[in-house]
Amino acid sequence: MDYKKTNAPASTITRDTNTLADKSGNLYESLAIIAKRANQIGADMKNELNQKIAEFASYTDNLEEVFENREQIEISRYYERLPKPTLLATQEFIEDDTYYRNPAKEESVTSEF
Repeated sequence: MDYKKTNAPASTITRDTNTLADKSGNLYESLAIIAKRANQIGADMKNELNQKIAEFASYTDNLEEVFENREQIEISRYYERLPKPTLLATQEFIEDDTYYRNPAKEESVTSEF
């Protein structure tokens, strides 16, 4: 996923809790959905970052040759400037880009028939 092309804010903003609650019918369910999606995004971003940094890693054991790797620093700075996973997940939820389902609700609907 290209996190740079998202229109999520870079810093925390105030949200209307009623709009979040309207999406799923329950504020706490909406927050649980956002939290789970934020965990997924965070894990994806961490894996991407580790893969990119591993490309530039030097595997020498000599302590005298420790130096700054400019590529690793630039990659780290890029990921630090991105919006946090919680902000990305909230923006996805508000824009209806998040797929979610509640098996407990589906089970109660099918058992009524």
